[in-house]
Amino acid sequence: MRKRMKAAALTAVCLMLFALCGSGCGQKTQETMETVTQTEETQSEEPSVEESETAETETETEVETETETEALSVIGEREAVNGQMQSYLTGEWKDEEVVTRKPIAVMIPNNAPAMPQYGLANASIIYEAPVEGRITRLMGIFEDFDELDHIGPVRSSRDYFVYTAMGYEAIYCNWGLARPYVEALLASDAVENVSVGVEGIHNPADEAFGRIKRPGYAVEFTGYLFIDGLKKAVDRLGYDWEYDEEFVPQLTFAADGVRAEYEDAQEASVIRPGGTGNNSGGYGAYNPRFEYDSEDQLYYRFQDGEAQIDERTGEQLAVSNVILQYCHGEVRDSHDYLAFGVHGVGTALVFTDGKVIPASWSRMEGDGVPAKFYDEDGNEIVFNQGKTWIYNIWEEYSEFVEFE
Repeated sequence: MRKRMKAAALTAVCLMLFALCGSGCGQKTQETMETVTQTEETQSEEPSVEESETAETETETEVETETETEALSVIGEREAVNGQMQSYLTGEWKDEEVVTRKPIAVMIPNNAPAMPQYGLANASIIYEAPVEGRITRLMGIFEDFDELDHIGPVRSSRDYFVYTAMGYEAIYCNWGLARPYVEALLASDAVENVSVGVEGIHNPADEAFGRIKRPGYAVEFTGYLFIDGLKKAVDRLGYDWEYDEEFVPQLTFAADGVRAEYEDAQEASVIRPGGTGNNSGGYGAYNPRFEYDSEDQLYYRFQDGEAQIDERTGEQLAVSNVILQYCHGEVRDSHDYLAFGVHGVGTALVFTDGKVIPASWSRMEGDGVPAKFYDEDGNEIVFNQGKTWIYNIWEEYSEFVEFE
């Protein structure tokens, strides 16, 4: 019999468990949570570019193609086989030139007047977080985009999305920005930015964008990123498509033919990051949820009571893994701009193979290294191959999270 539970209760258990973990687990107790999350929020407001340039990365993938992690075979160092390699973002076999190329991070609106989005099903990782007005915005991390003519619609930037994109070494694509908090960051050498030439953008790339007629849609939901123009803009701006030598993949994936089953973990086939009622934390407006299908082992996305589809394929969005990453959040000003701590340490819930794993996350090595996820024993969590959806959960509204 499945049991519904509030994730806040499980998060409290996580906190007690993680207090016993080593520093690699991102240790945190209830007493120190407020102090830690305040630090995270401060880091998200102030670009830490100099720190990221000097930070030493201690987590390099200098392991064999298949290694043993707690008796589970995982993908380690990538090797080319017949022109293909396993993706850093999904673990799946793809063309070598795709896997070794930096991805693009595209800002995509997620509110009802913008739906449906075009090309989102091609994203390897989708990151979702609240913005002003308590709606959410998506950032798709794409490595498979050559077959697409365009992606979108495309919307404006927030700095916590930029900092997240930097962890993937992604080329960041946006149309507009929350200027007081993003302008200097996008203009810095730390971010490879492709943006429409609006006020506050110092290196515009208008050749990458255009509008598509959408009768009945507001004009802000008609702007798209065009792939041919994107490639021209990247070349003109002198950006490098290759990963840096210090690149650190975010997720560790199970090897081919292996499932990360977590047999002792609690079953959870339905995930509601905003619960079933209205709340002001970002996920109550459109009531998103995921439902797990045990036959194809995918989590299917619903929003506002309906299947969320990709306009290009006509198919429902689905992923192999879902992560709820708890972050401290604050309202910055009278415009309701938000700040979230995406550096530091915190708790998380990881959903894969129909199970829920209490977790922690840690991002202490600077902007250029992504958050890593650990189980209650401090071991890096092994994800199943495929796409991943990551929610930024506002800690102050964690009580609304539900799964069953």
